Amino acid sequence: MKPKLVIILGPTAVGKSEVAIKLAGVIGAEIINADSQQVYRYMNVGTGKPVRAERERVAHHLIDVVDPDEEFNVAIFRRLALETIDNIHARGKHVVVCGGTGLYLKALTRGLFVGPEQDPEVRGDLAREIEAKGLGALYQRLIEIDPAAHSRIHPNDRQRIIRALEVYRLTGKPMSQWQQEHGFGDEPFDTLKIGLHRERAELYGLINRRCDRMTQEGLLDEVRGLVAMGYSLDLRPLQSVGYRQMGLVLQGLLKIEQAVKEMKQETRHLAKRQLTWFRRDHEIRWLHPESEKEEIRRAAESFLRP
Repeated sequence: MKPKLVIILGPTAVGKSEVAIKLAGVIGAEIINADSQQVYRYMNVGTGKPVRAERERVAHHLIDVVDPDEEFNVAIFRRLALETIDNIHARGKHVVVCGGTGLYLKALTRGLFVGPEQDPEVRGDLAREIEAKGLGALYQRLIEIDPAAHSRIHPNDRQRIIRALEVYRLTGKPMSQWQQEHGFGDEPFDTLKIGLHRERAELYGLINRRCDRMTQEGLLDEVRGLVAMGYSLDLRPLQSVGYRQMGLVLQGLLKIEQAVKEMKQETRHLAKRQLTWFRRDHEIRWLHPESEKEEIRRAAESFLRP
């Protein structure tokens, strides 16, 4: 029999961590993080990491794995997650995977298209183009080459934009075509995928309140502290939603009020992209995190029953 994974997924701010922690406590599980931002140390407020008390109540893994200037990608995530799952199961515990990074979840449950090795010359050319024309110009070229990238890659995600263009230049085929041909046919686990669903108005209200709370809890000071530690605002993690806006405040390019407004808008856009990704997966069972919490518990217990 394949090892079993319970996966709690959904858009940002929908309530994944709360559901995962409560469920893990009931079924005797440990949690593996599948959020691409929570892997970074010192980035706590803006990533919505579980607080210390929650992490002491239920063991969490793949949080605070690397510094903001260290490399982390989907291949590293998959390797670490597979090792961690083996260790948890060896201790006789269940596994709950929790996160909203669709690519990480897909790589874990369906395998990973690796692609050609990085080419320093191609990467150098693309980096020089970014300096000359801006990242937006390369993103537009990528969308023309590979329209499917629009739902997979954020316009500010320099690393993934470069990688997608590099793969195209080296192979003549867009990344989405390679991934389609790869087929993602690996199925190392038996999975229960619970997608947390809220109506749009409810979700957007939670997003707005979360952004306000992060601001009140010191997101600007967190970014200021990261800069004081020597981390550049140009680093990919610090170009993510919330951190980018606060970085612009520190540079005097945005007022705090405008930064929070943009943060809310970009977070709503992020949630929309996440939902677009997840709705392609027909294995996901969509449930409300509050009104259907008992159904979530029953589904997990039934799935894990020998």
